[in-house]
Amino acid sequence: MKMNIKFDYSFICETVLKEQLDALGLQYTLINMGEVVFQKKPTDLEREKIVQALARYGIEVLNDPHNVLVQRIKDCVTALIKDDDKARKYTVSSYLTDELNYSYSYLSTVFSEATHSSIENFIILKKIDVAKQLIIHKNLTLTEIAYKLNYSSVAHLSAQFKKTTGLTPSAFQRIIKKRKEKGITP
Repeated sequence: MKMNIKFDYSFICETVLKEQLDALGLQYTLINMGEVVFQKKPTDLEREKIVQALARYGIEVLNDPHNVLVQRIKDCVTALIKDDDKARKYTVSSYLTDELNYSYSYLSTVFSEATHSSIENFIILKKIDVAKQLIIHKNLTLTEIAYKLNYSSVAHLSAQFKKTTGLTPSAFQRIIKKRKEKGITP
C-alpha cells in the first residue's frame, strides 16, 4: 500500500528543536527561523549536548557570524517566496534589508563570499524548486504558478525553469503525469 504524505520542513525542524531543548531542560525562546535565545548561556557541556542532539536530525549549530547571516538570508528568501502577499509587496532587497537590518549590498557581499553564488541565483533556484513542488503536488496551471511565485509572465517562469532544469515546465508536467499514471511516486 502506498501513502502520500505532505509535510512542512519548518514545522518539523521547530518541533525537533523544541523536543531536544526541552529534553535537556534548557530555558529558551525560539525567535524567527533558526534562532534560539537562551535565558542563561549554556555551559560548554550543555552546548555540546545540544550540538549532538540536533546533529542526529541533520540540524547544525552555526558558529561563524557570516554563516549565520547567510542562513538567515536563505530563511528570509524562503519565507518571502512562500508568502504570496509579501512577495508582491516587497522587492527582495527591501525585504531582506528590513528583516535583517543590513544594507542589501552588505548582505549580497556576505552571501556571495560564503556561497560563491548570488542571492538572485538562490532566489531563482528556490522559486524553481517551489514551482516543481507545485507542479507535482497541486493542480495549478502555469499561469497560476507564475502568479503565485511573482513572475511577470509564464514566459519568464518557463525561461528560468528551462535554464535551471533543462526542461520546460510543460515537459516537466508531462513527465510527472506519466509517472503518476504508472504509479511511480514523483
